[in-house]
Amino acid sequence: MNLASIPSPSTGVIELGPIPLRGYAFCIIIGVFVAVWFGNKRWIARGGKAGTVADIAVWAVPFGLVGGRLYHVITDYQLYFSEGENWVDAFKIWEGGLGIWGAIAFGAVGAWIGCRRRGIPLPAWADALAPGIAFAQAIGRWGNWFNQELYGKPTDLPWAVEISEGANRVAGTYHPTFLYESLWCVGVALLVIWADRRFTLGHGRAFALYVAAYCAGRAWIEYMRVDEAHHILGLRLNVWTAIIVFVLAVAYIVVSAKLRPGREEIVEPDRDTTPGKDADAKDVEAKDAEQDADAKKDPLSKDEPGESGKDLTAESTEAAAEKG
Repeated sequence: MNLASIPSPSTGVIELGPIPLRGYAFCIIIGVFVAVWFGNKRWIARGGKAGTVADIAVWAVPFGLVGGRLYHVITDYQLYFSEGENWVDAFKIWEGGLGIWGAIAFGAVGAWIGCRRRGIPLPAWADALAPGIAFAQAIGRWGNWFNQELYGKPTDLPWAVEISEGANRVAGTYHPTFLYESLWCVGVALLVIWADRRFTLGHGRAFALYVAAYCAGRAWIEYMRVDEAHHILGLRLNVWTAIIVFVLAVAYIVVSAKLRPGREEIVEPDRDTTPGKDADAKDVEAKDAEQDADAKKDPLSKDEPGESGKDLTAESTEAAAEKG
């Protein structure tokens, strides 16, 4: 018998007057704002300009949402394309279902596009945003609580989450894996902040540390879940994904530290990135160079004569004196 437990919301929809807002979407939105806000503070502290993180996030967030949904739909295709299922549900992102692996991968592509347009190194931007992403995940996981999904095995622990009877779920109390992952993500964010200050991480190593630390926690949390998933050699697909990505992240940290030690001195060039401005600046520089070259060839063409001009003037004066 449970002496205490975490009740689940009776509905996953928050009513804001006439506007219905799903709890899952609300958590995702709040997480994005926190990530951008905190990332902006870290970016400015590293010498960047205010607003740059948000400008690049305009590219990264949509790509991340699409990637996260694609990963979920592909790895759990049976939920949408099996007999009796409605494939249109694959587009209902507000009902839950975002794979962090796809979100990070596609989000990185969007961030790369944004960084390239601004002339900013992607690794530096990723380092600044890394803790914010972890905080965003910690907030976003509470969306699973609203949807009563992604819980663990049955338990009678005081912090068990109550799950009501519903489609593909049995009423009872279960391990709140959403809570475990939320707390783990907060710990990951704090770890990255501390390590970044202690070791002056740069060139993408702070982001790689976030990835490695998250994967370490995701592996054991994923192992506790009881929702349907594909298995390979007895392990859930996401466990294998976490293991592989963890190894790649650690390898990146080691190799990057040897090839590019230290941190970027300049993370954002101090120039106008308005389209066409670079070309105009180059034209002005070219004209100035031509004028300098002409001035060197004909010093008398300037208002102030050069040394050669002074010598010629002196000779002319002496010649006029002799004739006089």
